[in-house]
Amino acid sequence: MSETSPLAPVLVIENDLSDPIGRLGDWLNDAGANLQVVRGPTGDVIPQDLSGFSGLVVMGGAPNAYEDDRAPWLPDVRALLATAVRSELPTLAVCLGGQLLAAATGGRVERAETPEYGAQLIAKRQAAASDPLFNRLPITPDVLQWHVDGVTELPPGAVLLASSPVCEIQAFRVGRLAWGTQFHIETTPETVQAWADEDAELLADYDLDAIVARAAAAHPQIAETWRPFAAAFVNVMRDPQAVAGPRRLPLAMANQSTAEPITDPAAIRAALAAEMQAARGTHGH
Repeated sequence: MSETSPLAPVLVIENDLSDPIGRLGDWLNDAGANLQVVRGPTGDVIPQDLSGFSGLVVMGGAPNAYEDDRAPWLPDVRALLATAVRSELPTLAVCLGGQLLAAATGGRVERAETPEYGAQLIAKRQAAASDPLFNRLPITPDVLQWHVDGVTELPPGAVLLASSPVCEIQAFRVGRLAWGTQFHIETTPETVQAWADEDAELLADYDLDAIVARAAAAHPQIAETWRPFAAAFVNVMRDPQAVAGPRRLPLAMANQSTAEPITDPAAIRAALAAEMQAARGTHGH
């Protein structure tokens, strides 16, 4: 398919009005995508049929991946994600979206041992070197974190693409064309400020002013890193057949090789630990 050929619409599911697709939507549009946004909290019907769409994007939100009583559209989203993986429709799932992707395909989501908030670094894993979306990212890209839950067990056959010192599963690929991230890339400084205001009581032991200020300062770098990532996802939607399946490793190497970072993570861990402690001020958490 030619790069100039028009794409079928990309289905975007927003699970929380406080987490719109934001800058990620702008980057996808700039790369040639046409977005069709469905908002679960407003009562929009989640489509059951993905034919006619070139891709699926599922955004984050406050509910956890199994909180169907609070967000009754989530079972439909999980079913849709499972269908997208089976049908090999290019899929990008962000934060809660990534947790829903894991839950829908046999992974596990639980309360994280240590929540993550604000601008941080993640570290690419070895498998990212051959991934069509992650291969050209920096080894330690900037991201925005805001989560208390996390994926604690990958779906069968999934490939780990990035980690952080306190949250092992930061990004993964399940099947041939579905990617999940624990972190955010779509936010604006205003979005982060709104989240901080909303969660002020929960984060009473954190220095929220420092978190918000560092997040605002990091947003230009996040954009520089992740805008090309969004364009790469549009390229996958244009020609999904060009993407090879995940590389299968010998059984004895499977757990080790995909979990090894490209570089020794010791210095990264030390720097991130110091940064997280500084963000929490004198109280700790």
